[in-house]
Amino acid sequence: MQSMGLYIHIPFCVRKCPYCDFYSLPATEEALDTYTAGLLTAMEHWADRLPDYRAATLYFGGGTPSLLGGERLAAIVRRAEERFGLFAGETPEITLEANPADDLAETLAAFTAAGGNRLSLGMQSAYPAELTVLGRRHTPTDVERTVADAHRVGIDNISLDVMLGISGQTVATATGSVERAAALGASHVSAYLLKVEPGTPYGACPPPLPGEDDTVDMYMAVMARLEQLGYRQYEISNAARPGRESRHNTLYWDSRPYLGLGPAASSYIGGRRFTYPRDVAHFLAGGEPAEDPGEGIPVGSPEEYAMLRLRLADGLQKDAFFCRFGTALPETWLSRAAALPERLVVADETGIRLTREGFLVSNTLISHILGE
Repeated sequence: MQSMGLYIHIPFCVRKCPYCDFYSLPATEEALDTYTAGLLTAMEHWADRLPDYRAATLYFGGGTPSLLGGERLAAIVRRAEERFGLFAGETPEITLEANPADDLAETLAAFTAAGGNRLSLGMQSAYPAELTVLGRRHTPTDVERTVADAHRVGIDNISLDVMLGISGQTVATATGSVERAAALGASHVSAYLLKVEPGTPYGACPPPLPGEDDTVDMYMAVMARLEQLGYRQYEISNAARPGRESRHNTLYWDSRPYLGLGPAASSYIGGRRFTYPRDVAHFLAGGEPAEDPGEGIPVGSPEEYAMLRLRLADGLQKDAFFCRFGTALPETWLSRAAALPERLVVADETGIRLTREGFLVSNTLISHILGE
């Protein structure tokens, strides 16, 4: 039996944020019922096709997965348990993404009763003015209430998202947001840069945003402050208390198998990557996902593995590379990395890893190291 991650995409929102380009649709009770039934059918289908795989993680992403409500979420968790052996072996990590604007007390109680044990909240900022410019529905008080509701039902593994580079944001408010996340008891903080995407309201009419230097200062200050607060940065945008790293997301960066169900959901199984079209009707009709082209890097190759591993603070390790590919880490990669400034890249007897400052230009550094 092989271990894998199971990702469930819930493509529904009350309304779309102006910066978001994720695939999502307006939610209705009928649409949620129909989609849940489609997910249960898809799990049966894939469990039959993948009899040698067992899920160790389950992640509800979106969209706004918490809109499903407790009963539907519990039905999906139960089906995953039955068909993918979620509760065989070690305790699985079962994560629900949620919008704190909604009253989630009953949903979280049902989710926990079904085995859910991790909550990821889109906090984004601890400051009302920054939330307003982002078009968010919630307030800082809503975040406090939702975290309290989660603690009340026994969820103590809580991840809070904080966005950097918001219009009007400063280093002081960016660090203030992560300080508030820590004070609320977050075990994990995702601090990621706002990206203006084409085809979004922000893309059509972007608000005045902090300059690049200011955004860099925010990122460096936030990650340093999280370290002071007892979090370890383990990936470009993620920091966690010891032992609270996202097991599911780490699967992606370590090139381990995962199955994604729902429109726009991707999978990596048996050395293949494939993705469902951004089309609910296609998914509900039992349509197949399409093979991913790989963007010029062969799927499952040493280059792809290196590209993903270099997102992690532990980086590209010689021993792990040898265990996976049966060959030593290429000397050309090591020599290129060693020639780069030490403030950006470290190349030593263990392997290659980017520094915090290096993470800010990771795409350029990785391309150089791999000789692309």
